[in-house]
Amino acid sequence: MFSIKAIVKPDYERYEGVRPINIYLLRLLFLLVVVFVASDSWSAILKHEGQWDHVKAAAVCMWASYSVLSTFGLINPLKWLPIVMFEIFYKIIWLVIVAYPLWSTNQLAGSPAEGMTHAFVWVILPIVAMPWAYAFRTYVWPSKRLASPAPARSPGTAPV
Repeated sequence: MFSIKAIVKPDYERYEGVRPINIYLLRLLFLLVVVFVASDSWSAILKHEGQWDHVKAAAVCMWASYSVLSTFGLINPLKWLPIVMFEIFYKIIWLVIVAYPLWSTNQLAGSPAEGMTHAFVWVILPIVAMPWAYAFRTYVWPSKRLASPAPARSPGTAPV
């Protein structure tokens, strides 16, 4: 039986203390990336003719690889959190250094950055979906349990 309480309660057995709702939201995000980003980036790659602008090509290739890696995130979202963190940080940085200055001077509307801004403001979704406590304890400040264990000694031997 489906229970609201069960999806918002941390699940220590299956998801290392992450709430199932975060797992579902992460899978939804990975699915959206696979569907939308893959479609845009791979069609741009496959339909492109002529020489590439090197900067645009780098961006398109990054998004194409991001869409491929997101398929793995559908299967095991917690192991693929670093690419969600990457998404959050690059979008926030872009919004701060590109969109905000244009917006604050009333130059965003009608600018080439307007469309990207509309796409990037959805960064709120991965921010909400991210299990931040898990991400910090796993990737930012891992506990000592993640450190390599000391080699075992035979009884009666002195430490080296």
